[in-house]
Order: sequence, then C-alpha cells, then structure tokens
Amino acid sequence: MSKLNGKIALVTGGNSGIGFAIAKQFIQEGASVIITARRKTQLDEAVKELGERATAFVADVSKPEELSNLYKMIQDKFGALDIVVANAGTGEFQPLGEITEESYDKTFDTNVKGVIFTVQKALPILSPSASIIITGSTVSVSGTPAFSVYSASKSAVRNLVRSWVIDLKGKGIRINVLSPGVTETPGLLGLAEPGKEEELLASFASQIPLGRAAKPKEMATVAVFLASDDASYVNGIELFVDGGMVQI
Repeated sequence: MSKLNGKIALVTGGNSGIGFAIAKQFIQEGASVIITARRKTQLDEAVKELGERATAFVADVSKPEELSNLYKMIQDKFGALDIVVANAGTGEFQPLGEITEESYDKTFDTNVKGVIFTVQKALPILSPSASIIITGSTVSVSGTPAFSVYSASKSAVRNLVRSWVIDLKGKGIRINVLSPGVTETPGLLGLAEPGKEEELLASFASQIPLGRAAKPKEMATVAVFLASDDASYVNGIELFVDGGMVQI
C-alpha cells in the first residue's frame, strides 16, 4: 500500500522546485494535493503535469486573508487536511551594507510570517495525527556570504518549531523541519548571474562531502517519510538533507 494513500495534503509554493517535487511524490504515494503559488499561469501548468489529484489555488502566503480563503476552500472541498508542507519561500543575495528594507520585508513576510499563518490557520481543519513539515535550510546553522537575511529567516522558522511542539502537546500533531542543502531548483539557479548557473552549482558542490548538488526529488522522498506513519514518533526535529554539508 502507498505510504500516503487517501491523505489530503497542502504544499505551499508547490508550482516549482522542491515544492513541486514534493507534490508529485505525494501524489505517487496516494495523496490528493493542493498546491499554492502567487502566479496562476505557473500553477495551471503544474497541475496539468501533476494530474487529476492535484488542485491549484492562487494565494500569497504573506497575506493572511488569502490563506483564510485557501483553508475555506480546502474545508469545503475536502473536509479536513492531513499534511501541511509550508514550503513557500524567497531570498536574494545582499551583503551587509546593501541590504534594503524592501528585501528584508519581502523575505521575512514570506519565510516567517507566511509560515506562522500557514500553520496557525490550518489548525482548525487538521485531522488527528496530522503532519506539518516546514521547509528550512542548512543556512539556519551556518553562515553564507551575502545571504544573512534569508539565513536569519530560516533560523527563525526552526525556532518557531521548537516552541510549537510544546504548544501542540497532546494534540497528536507532529511538526518537523526539512532543511535542504544545495538543490538544483529554479530558485537557486536564479540567484546566479545569467550564464553562471553551472559555476554557482560547482562552487557549492566543492563544499559538499557527496560532491554534488541534490535533485528536488531527493527532498521529496524525505518529505514523504516525515508525512507518513513511518515517522509517527518523529517530532520537532530539523532533518538536514544536504549531502553532509553542515556536518563538517
């Protein structure tokens, strides 16, 4: 039997990259999946590829009122929710001295405020023994040049989860952080100057014990584990999926 047979899952930022890979893997494991993003065209393309067990909903996670509309739709259509993957995120390279208020607000509104309200507003419709997965990052525990604001946002997310496992004590809801290392996604490649994408990947790969960047599917298979009954006693952890990068 598939690991997520009959489950209803939400994946924010599910139109591309790691979020799309997670949605695809969840469907292969028997789940029905709602994906969100801000751009309808990209969502429609993603759903077309994911198939009939995928549902798209346009929402900006940094806007709580749009999340309220999302959860109303889920409740009306599905009744309850078994899995939440708070994956939507953003970031850009800006060294100290060049950080702007606009970039700070955009990063923290999406990566921190968005995660808070994605999780909080899901609580009333979560099923017993639901699983919440937050997409973190290895930068939550390591410094990265010109990436301090993004790194701080991911550290914040990890520490939210430390407190939330206490807030949710006795409710049967598990919440964990999945922290990818360097992963070949449009978001990562978009940080490079045009034509220097492979150079960026190579520079990261040289720091990874496995000697390569990850593929999005390698994050998705771990997300399946955290979402499934295989992880029924896994709660409050930050699981690094990084080829050993932060262990050295």
